[in-house]
Amino acid sequence: MRRRIWASVAALALAATLTACTSANDGLVEQYQQGGGQGFISGDGRVQEIPVDQRGAAVDFSGTAVDGSTVTSADYADTVLVMNFWYAGCGPCRAEASALEDTYQTVSAKGARFLGVNIYDGPEQATAFEQTYGITYPSLIAKEDADLKLAFVDWTPLQSVPITLVLDKQGRVAARFIGQIESGSILRTVVDDVLAETS
Repeated sequence: MRRRIWASVAALALAATLTACTSANDGLVEQYQQGGGQGFISGDGRVQEIPVDQRGAAVDFSGTAVDGSTVTSADYADTVLVMNFWYAGCGPCRAEASALEDTYQTVSAKGARFLGVNIYDGPEQATAFEQTYGITYPSLIAKEDADLKLAFVDWTPLQSVPITLVLDKQGRVAARFIGQIESGSILRTVVDDVLAETS
């Protein structure tokens, strides 16, 4: 009986603590309280653009792509890079896939590049997703790559995918899309603006 009482008290304390949190993880807290296990938070699609003089240091990363090759931030030097964080079981990730691919096809001709970061799946699942949704740009596999995840910890609450970052030609985060990209037009506009910036 005493154990049951203590378990109830602990559960109430945890719920109260989670309820008191006000952060980007509020959706995750709500899912926890409701018993949801979907593994993602459907964000509100908001865009955060960062003025040039307020951007932090360049993001330095290295990882293994779906095809087994090594990819690093140095491969994208002097290039505007769009990075999309996703995984195959994420509904919003599936919903935004065509908008991302369409945008990639448009802006790649202007010099921008795309790179996905799959946070949960292995190469087989990631490849199947890419084939199903016609994704032609590469993705890194971050499932067991703590260093890759840490490289983006300041910008990507990984429990809140999808997240899309736009890095400028110096490798700094210039914009962040939180949640599903509903239309490629806004992303294209942001990418075009960053491409137009002087070095």
